[in-house]
Amino acid sequence: MTRTRWIGLILFLAFPLLVVWIEMCTDIDLHLADAAFDPQLRIFPWRDAWIADTFSHVVLKRILITLAIAFVLTALWDLVAPRRWSWLQRYRIRVVALSAVMVPLIISLLKQSSDSHCPWNLTRYGGSEPYVRLMQMLPAGSEPGHCMPAGHASSALWLISITVFFLPARPTASMCTFITMMGFGFSLGWLQQLRGAHFLTHTLWSLWIATFVVGVIAIVLDRRRSPI
Repeated sequence: MTRTRWIGLILFLAFPLLVVWIEMCTDIDLHLADAAFDPQLRIFPWRDAWIADTFSHVVLKRILITLAIAFVLTALWDLVAPRRWSWLQRYRIRVVALSAVMVPLIISLLKQSSDSHCPWNLTRYGGSEPYVRLMQMLPAGSEPGHCMPAGHASSALWLISITVFFLPARPTASMCTFITMMGFGFSLGWLQQLRGAHFLTHTLWSLWIATFVVGVIAIVLDRRRSPI
């Protein structure tokens, strides 16, 4: 394994530890949510802002879903009526198509098992639910919030799989694409944070989970050279 790959692996393994530390040992989540909250009006001013609500959460999400469907249909089309593609072309399409399905699905399933509430539901921000940190028990009578990891960011984070279109010949372009798509997904998560829909760590968990899922898909499919 090259030095660059070792560094990437170390950063990947260290990232969740950093997120756990932020969530359990600091108030960064709360400080950022406080900054987005108007204590006099008792609202998140960005909650109904057009760019954060209508454009990001509706228009852009539909565009991304349409793009995801296009990749999935292309992969299914090739599966039913194999095209005259090279192994590498087929591999790339399948990695992206599976990522487009599995990244949002897995993040959605993880949300269903999460106790964490969205900021706008907390008593601190005008809601009725308590704030609990990672691994803390909810007080008696409180219902799970199902708000972590960030779901909306996952609608874009599957795009990091597009990096396979630049591998193995153009690793630098692949890394630039990865960083760009991660930034894109993070920006969608940040808009939801401004609305009071998520904490920073909710988005950071989505970034890590998406990277893990795409990596697993790429590795698993890469081991099936013969049948593909």
